[in-house]
Amino acid sequence: MPDPQSLLTHDWTMGYPMTPRSVQLARLHVRRRLAMWNWPGDIEDAVLVTSELVANAVVHGRIPGHELRLRIVELDDGALSIEVSDPVLAFPEVRPRDLSERGRGLTVVQQLTDSLDWFLRAGVGKTVRARLNSPKG
Repeated sequence: MPDPQSLLTHDWTMGYPMTPRSVQLARLHVRRRLAMWNWPGDIEDAVLVTSELVANAVVHGRIPGHELRLRIVELDDGALSIEVSDPVLAFPEVRPRDLSERGRGLTVVQQLTDSLDWFLRAGVGKTVRARLNSPKG
């Protein structure tokens, strides 16, 4: 959940199937939604963070018959919360830097965001949440 001290100004949620094509769709939807909201932060960073979180859910959170949920929330201070939920109860692992192409997504997310956390959702799965502050926030 967003910080209870901050009020929501925009809130959008979408469900996606657990397929690689969902990553591309999520990027498209987030870019379009943030442009419509005239979000003052770096939209391309937000799109990249979304892409990494959705890809992680597709690869590691896939359970047949379930979908992932993407939620983006703009808070009154201009910050953006990006939340991706999947049905797996295991928390993601942030791997130390290495030379492999795979396994670096959450490291990239940590570098682009102001915070990264995750929490369990009783009987449903988990949510991974990243926050990007806007230049004015």
